[in-house]
Amino acid sequence: MSATPTPDNNGITRYGVAGGTGQGGSHMPFARAVAADGWLYVSGQVPMDNGEVIEGGIVAQSHKAIQQVLAILQEAGYGPEHVVRCGVWLDDARDFASFNKVFKEYFGANPPARACVQSSLVVDAKVEVDCVAYKRPHAAPANAG
Repeated sequence: MSATPTPDNNGITRYGVAGGTGQGGSHMPFARAVAADGWLYVSGQVPMDNGEVIEGGIVAQSHKAIQQVLAILQEAGYGPEHVVRCGVWLDDARDFASFNKVFKEYFGANPPARACVQSSLVVDAKVEVDCVAYKRPHAAPANAG
């Protein structure tokens, strides 16, 4: 992993702007996550390894997409307990129950608000997951002066 990003003049920290890899190894023109004032917005994650969608059904792909979201959360100093909302896109609405079983494994103790829609996804992806997390910012130390 690269050096820890630092906030810009507006207090916004961008994670992963050096280049995520998309389908076929293409450069993705957005940050993996952006943090501001305790909020962390994680970009949608599809089940990819090395720029290619992994093989397998909805269960394997759901695990991979959620694990990618959790890895980004961890990189930014957040955990699943900080997630307040998830967005989920399923290629096939019939995968809803199977996805829910996987989702509960990761978020069952701290269920966030969630939206789930059916949508066509990138080639061979069956699911995409994004999230918004919140962690109370540390208070600035009081000035002893």
